[in-house]
Amino acid sequence: MAPWGVMLPNFNPFGLDPWPYLDVVRAVEDHNFDAGWVGDHLAFHPPIIEATAALAAAAAVTDRMKLGFAVLLGAMREPVWLAKALTSIDQLAPGRLIVGMGAGGEHPPEWRAAGAELAGRGARLDELLSILPDLLTGHAVNHNGPHLAVETPALNPSMSAAPPTVIGGRSDAALRRAARFADGWLGVWVSSEGFARSIDRLSEFAEQAGRARPEPMMLAFAAIGDDEAGCARDAAQLYRGQYNLPYEQVERWTLTGSVAQVADRLADYQAAGAQSIAIIPARPDLLGQVERIAQVRELLS
Repeated sequence: MAPWGVMLPNFNPFGLDPWPYLDVVRAVEDHNFDAGWVGDHLAFHPPIIEATAALAAAAAVTDRMKLGFAVLLGAMREPVWLAKALTSIDQLAPGRLIVGMGAGGEHPPEWRAAGAELAGRGARLDELLSILPDLLTGHAVNHNGPHLAVETPALNPSMSAAPPTVIGGRSDAALRRAARFADGWLGVWVSSEGFARSIDRLSEFAEQAGRARPEPMMLAFAAIGDDEAGCARDAAQLYRGQYNLPYEQVERWTLTGSVAQVADRLADYQAAGAQSIAIIPARPDLLGQVERIAQVRELLS
């Protein structure tokens, strides 16, 4: 789907001024990565460029790489307006969109701000995923389900085919959702051993659903440099600024150190079954980190 990707900085946990979002977008394509990804929150800990606006901007300054969400909080969004945003991005970047979805829920105030119920978000997301292909591909939709009521004429422009879909999350519910609806599953904050176990569960759920197993994808935080203490310090700053998390809680899953050290850690995930890898740069020198991630890719390709 997109073997090597980089998370684009639509979140600004380091408080960078100016915010180098488009500079990083261009650098990711210039370094020949397969995809650039963005995250999604409405009101979270750092400043945030809204996800669909961020990908639309990325579409305008790139020509080749895939553009994906890692991941959209679909259950927080009104389905028809979401579909309109996605078809609009596809017009700007034909055939390059990857729709990643996740249940989210770690920050209840943003759900209240969006006018969306936190309870039942997983069931709403499943229902959204069941109708989204028709919304995106130019069909009128009259859906009155247990969690969503949608009545809309066909959206124009539309896509000729639904884009690839990725589901994020570590729970069995997320794995079942990926097995039922998605082309890929995105793991994060998990050891290589845990990643392999999740792939086994994903395979079981896909067999139960009568579908091919989705492609296993890994999202990893990486702070790359020869000053390992500085790498850890920068990663800790990112976690504080972006998630309000203590570094000790996620240190074991964070890749820090030299290009070779990070490549060795990622090789374990590839051996565990990761077919695609997306890296979140965890140092404020974002352009330098993109270059180092490219060096990691060269060691593993």
